[in-house]
Amino acid sequence: MAHLVVAEFWLEPSRLDEALEALHRALADTRAFDGCLQVDVLAETADPAHLVVAENWASPEHVAAYRKWRAGDGKLTDLAPLMAASPASDRYTHQPAI
Repeated sequence: MAHLVVAEFWLEPSRLDEALEALHRALADTRAFDGCLQVDVLAETADPAHLVVAENWASPEHVAAYRKWRAGDGKLTDLAPLMAASPASDRYTHQPAI
């Protein structure tokens, strides 16, 4: 069953171009990670430094493996100084019967 992870990012507005480049590189790795089915990025219309990233994963095990990797070797060290606030994230399970 597919799982959706929704993450919000608040980037430093004064360094937005640099932050978007770093996020683009990071999401290339996310999209290539085993079990990642799709990644979509939405920017708030009134505040382009506020992004919502929707990641669709094949299973909760794939999400767990990805998070473990991001906490270790895949840590986003180049993006962290470009953030205006800590990211937030929630996980959802697809409910096709509803």
